[in-house]
Amino acid sequence: MNRTFIIAEAGVNHNADLGLARGLIDAAAAAGADAVKFQTAIPELVVTRYAQKADYQKETSRADESQLEMIRKILFPLETHRELKAYCEERGVIFFSTAFDPVSLEFLEKLGQPYHKIPSGEITNLPYLRQVGAYRRPTILSTGMSTLGEIEAALEVLEQSGTNRERITVLHCNTEYPTPMTDVNLRAMQTIRDAFGVRVGYSDHTAGIEVSLAAVALGATMIEKHFTLDRQLPGPDHKASLEPDELKAMVSAIRNIELAMGDGIKRPSSSESRNKDIARRSLVAAHAIRVGEAFSAANLTAKRPGSGLSPMRWDEVMGRKAPRDFLPDEMIEL
Repeated sequence: MNRTFIIAEAGVNHNADLGLARGLIDAAAAAGADAVKFQTAIPELVVTRYAQKADYQKETSRADESQLEMIRKILFPLETHRELKAYCEERGVIFFSTAFDPVSLEFLEKLGQPYHKIPSGEITNLPYLRQVGAYRRPTILSTGMSTLGEIEAALEVLEQSGTNRERITVLHCNTEYPTPMTDVNLRAMQTIRDAFGVRVGYSDHTAGIEVSLAAVALGATMIEKHFTLDRQLPGPDHKASLEPDELKAMVSAIRNIELAMGDGIKRPSSSESRNKDIARRSLVAAHAIRVGEAFSAANLTAKRPGSGLSPMRWDEVMGRKAPRDFLPDEMIEL
């Protein structure tokens, strides 16, 4: 069975509150997620003081604050990530974080996180891609807002910098929060897989869990989904995030889908084999048949149970002589 790697995306939904972050880690562990992912940045290295906010950020934060001011309020200092990593280890889930600048990248590399995650906005950031590629760690590449050509270029940079394609998972993604269903284009995930021969997954910003489930059925090896302890909390990403019970339901449903996918060989399952005789039919006497009488369409029929001669032998039986008397509904013997 292929197991989907499920990332519970805490992101910045901790609101720079360590207690809230610990609660998110607890919720992810309780839901059965494989990993909890945060976001790490030195704001002044990421955005200018003039950078505008996305529309969804404007709706969920103060209208009079800049993107830089908003980010400053919702990020942890670098050193706090040591505590987050230690608590994840205590709770039995993998810690890692998306870095948005070179200093944060180097910090997380030295912290020893097992994966580097390239966010959608950095897919055209050549120095950033080279830095990630040089670490040669398993790498996750999000592809929101990108074309196939941009994905190809990013993969080439990562490979040229030292990270083999076999160590890269490419996530189909749409960066609108929440993503309208008409913009999901989930088949693009398979297009990416077929075009570049990479493992693929889905970074899900839709409301609900159904698109993540569909992605798993279509071959996603990794699912990333934002979650929060409460959608009513202040902050830019809470409203487009799952709450703990929903995250748990998503993980459970994905694990069921993995079981249901099977191996692709069509054969009776162990659970249904006992139903074969009950549901199928056998050749039986339509009415009393005398010994020596020829079997015909007039004196044979097919009825349940299926423990006798299969009706697929109908042509073989036609015209043969009855070896004995048969009562109505009695199974035919040759």
